[in-house]
Amino acid sequence: MSAARSQPPQWRRFLLTSSGWPYLLVPFIPLAIALDLAHVSPTVIFFSSALGVIPTAALMGRATEELAARSGPGIGGLLNVTFGNAPELIIALFALEAGLHEVVKASIIGSVIGNILLVLGASMFVGGLGRARQVFNRTSASAQSSMLLLAVVALMMPAIFELVEGKGLPGPGSERIVYDSTVEHLSLAVAVVLMLSYVAGLVFSLRTHRDLFNPEGGEEHEGEPWSVRRSVGALALAGVAVGVMSEILVGSISEAATSIGLTEFFVGAIVVAIVGNAAEHWVAVLVARKDKMDLAVNIAIGSSAQIALFVAPVLVLASFALGPGPMPLVFNGFELGAVFLAVLIAIHVTSEGESNWFEGIQLLAVYAVVALAFAFA
Repeated sequence: MSAARSQPPQWRRFLLTSSGWPYLLVPFIPLAIALDLAHVSPTVIFFSSALGVIPTAALMGRATEELAARSGPGIGGLLNVTFGNAPELIIALFALEAGLHEVVKASIIGSVIGNILLVLGASMFVGGLGRARQVFNRTSASAQSSMLLLAVVALMMPAIFELVEGKGLPGPGSERIVYDSTVEHLSLAVAVVLMLSYVAGLVFSLRTHRDLFNPEGGEEHEGEPWSVRRSVGALALAGVAVGVMSEILVGSISEAATSIGLTEFFVGAIVVAIVGNAAEHWVAVLVARKDKMDLAVNIAIGSSAQIALFVAPVLVLASFALGPGPMPLVFNGFELGAVFLAVLIAIHVTSEGESNWFEGIQLLAVYAVVALAFAFA
């Protein structure tokens, strides 16, 4: 009886698990709302809302996984790729509405390089500790890396067009630049092509080559499985919470960045990109530690590809209806250099089908250098 009494409650045990820790940040949700209503320092509001995004994103991810588990591999895969980056997409939509085009574009690039350098690097480092090497499916990783390269090349073309034919690339300190209608229409056409490529990628990964993109040994399910009603309710609640936190976060970006001495470019590329995917980043590192590098690489490279093929085109299309005007895919020089080099690194490190902790350190070092360059820009 005394042993039973000494057992902590189930909810407390859950909060201490690998998937439960984000919910420790739930108090920051009402705190951010209260601080915003009280009109306190924008910096305090920004960091409170940024921390408040993390548990909402974790809840959305958990609800999506539960629905996917009950829907079969086809629908389940579609749910995962659709809602996988939903928190970040919602944040970007609010920034788009506010006219913060350069922040949105910085968050796109920041997410791609963050997944490749930070998440994959941390996964290889943590997973490689105590092991001579880890192996993963080289064919699957190479296919995703190649898809990512093609998507990034397409994203870069409007910027190259503007560099040659227009007024040049935007500066890191810009907030919104009005471009000629030609590059706006080119960006729209590129977005449509990327969306079609994304649909083809879904068919490739979910139907014709399903085994290649569904590595065995996913993460173990913790706790009781959720019912469909509970999963849908949690997904709806998480969507509302992410929306509220995103609106508060975006509303405080400009003043918070100024007060702490950082540019909106750095905040969008580093801070917002990390916050929007914090829960997913943790999962990749966790499964790598469990020697499931197939899944870790799939999360890191696959999420980057989804950002380039789905999130970026959706934001371009949405910009024609939201905010002060269309958002052309014209990235600044720092963004172009960082994303292209990051994709080349992804192709290189996945080409052998194995990794070690030192490769992880190298990827993290590159990410630190990129972040420093963004901070000084």
